[in-house]
Amino acid sequence: MRFMPSEMFKVLGVETRVRIINLLKSKGPLGAKNIAELVGITPAAVSQHLKILRQAGMVRSERKGYWIPYSIDEEALENCRQALSEICTCGCRGTGKFREKNLNESGLESLKKYEKELRNELKIVRERIKEIR
Repeated sequence: MRFMPSEMFKVLGVETRVRIINLLKSKGPLGAKNIAELVGITPAAVSQHLKILRQAGMVRSERKGYWIPYSIDEEALENCRQALSEICTCGCRGTGKFREKNLNESGLESLKKYEKELRNELKIVRERIKEIR
């Protein structure tokens, strides 16, 4: 499912939904009750968030008897990543190459700022890897 970045930001603009996605990424399929316990909200609130995430195509569910495990939709998350790459801060539009015409004095400052942001993101990723291990 491909959706507009503005819709993606609306769905992911709620911290609880981002936490739910992170839980499903790190722990695999979970039921609403398990998610509620781990996130610290009621199962009813989790159900509402899952409904929105399901409608956006970011999570899926498949009934297994009485249990309904929820899991992330890898393809949808890849679409989110691609959408973010297209609007990234360096102006590369997803190519990974900074536009040469921006390499004047302000362009150089933009690159330095972008490098700092990337270093911070890399630090966060490394910390998350340590947590997972």
